[in-house]
Amino acid sequence: MENISPVIKINGLVKNYKGFSLDIPELEIPQGFATALIGENGAGKSTLLSIIAGVRLKYDGKVECFEGKYSDNEKRERMGYVSSNNYFLPSWNLKQVAKGTGILYEGFSEEKFWKTCEELSIQKPEGNDNGKPISKLSDGMQMKVMLSSVFARDTQCLVLDEPASPLDPLMRDCLCNMIRDYLDSKNGEGSVFFSTHNIADMESVTDYAIIMEKGKVVEQGFVDDLKEKYVLIKGDSEDIEKADKILFSINKSRYGFEGLCLATDLDKLAGMNVVKEVPSLSQISVAVMKKYTSLKEVD
Repeated sequence: MENISPVIKINGLVKNYKGFSLDIPELEIPQGFATALIGENGAGKSTLLSIIAGVRLKYDGKVECFEGKYSDNEKRERMGYVSSNNYFLPSWNLKQVAKGTGILYEGFSEEKFWKTCEELSIQKPEGNDNGKPISKLSDGMQMKVMLSSVFARDTQCLVLDEPASPLDPLMRDCLCNMIRDYLDSKNGEGSVFFSTHNIADMESVTDYAIIMEKGKVVEQGFVDDLKEKYVLIKGDSEDIEKADKILFSINKSRYGFEGLCLATDLDKLAGMNVVKEVPSLSQISVAVMKKYTSLKEVD
């Protein structure tokens, strides 16, 4: 797509740990869309998101948000961050979360906070009942509280680290609706960048996908474009040997095979009895990650 500005622009980003390096020469997150960051555990997703959110400050390279228009304090107001782990004080309850977030951020709406809590099936404490400390709640409830606090703010970009992982399927669907409503309300000026393991559950809200392996971006693009780049192929067992030399990825059984083919290689399948289908984002992501892992093992 043309004329799409980046909400986040990365150049020469390097963050080294013992035995691991996040290395992203160049990356742009498109403004106005929901972008999914996909990868295995240890791929570097949380590190990247925390750098973008300003939680990790020691790294090499440049990370520019909102085209560099705002000061650090203004950027802090315009960006909402949700970690994969509870970041509220262990003793805080729901009422203290509402009060504390209101003190920290000018654009916080307590009314919207309680409304979002209700949408996520969090019961508001009444009267003198302050409820349990957030640290005593389940992982799913802690995530819902963090999501409620960040969606209650007036922001331009949300950075969410594995928001769907601790949620049940119904709440994941609710989260997808919240993300889409957020984007719609911003009239093209709002963006959401989230990491996920639950690719199938989050595909409906994903516009753009970035796939990471071992600290590197190995594939990216708008989902519709990726589904044109890769084609799902199903075929009979007698063609496995020939197909294995052509397909980008392949799963074999005694009954036949299934795998992804680059659209540019489709003509190489001529003469085979195959069925062509549009792949899901999950199928594309798994195939890309497996391909990259196998290439690294060969190296």
